[in-house]
Amino acid sequence: MRILFAFFTALFLFSAVAARAEDPPAATTPPVALTREARLDQLFADLKRERNEKAAERNAGRIWSEWFQSGSASVDLMMQWSQKAMDDQKFDVALDFLDQVVILQPTYAEGWNRRATVHYMMKNFGKSMSDIDKTLQLEPRHFGALSGLAQIMTATGHKQSALEAWQKVLAIYPMMRSAQNQVATLSEELTGEGI
Repeated sequence: MRILFAFFTALFLFSAVAARAEDPPAATTPPVALTREARLDQLFADLKRERNEKAAERNAGRIWSEWFQSGSASVDLMMQWSQKAMDDQKFDVALDFLDQVVILQPTYAEGWNRRATVHYMMKNFGKSMSDIDKTLQLEPRHFGALSGLAQIMTATGHKQSALEAWQKVLAIYPMMRSAQNQVATLSEELTGEGI
């Protein structure tokens, strides 16, 4: 009887210890990971507040890193191939890859933005603007797409529209030096033209 009692006591103690071992202590519970959207919201808030140009550039780089993450190995690979084709000035090849990217993942803003860039490089401004529009529908804070829009407006002689696009960039990314310079230049030119 004592052996049976000792056996059940040991079994009970073992079960209690095992149950405690499975429960992690409250102090070591890992923090909840932020969603991609929450991370982007925080990065954009930081970018808007930042007054140091270099720190703002680092923050913008983190935003680009978030934007580049498609969540698909296939899409990521096609994006890499498209960049290589762009670097080699094989724009038709880049477009082939990017057409597939936007078909496979139509909600991936950076796919549309990259395709807009290729169209811009090929001087297909209408197609570039269409892709910029899609990019901004998916990510209204995409300062890269807004910069592209401003460059197209400048290239086509629409200075007022270019100025407005650059001002939108600065509302998102106040320390972007190129946008600051463009706003100053275009404001001066438009004032000189009496607009």
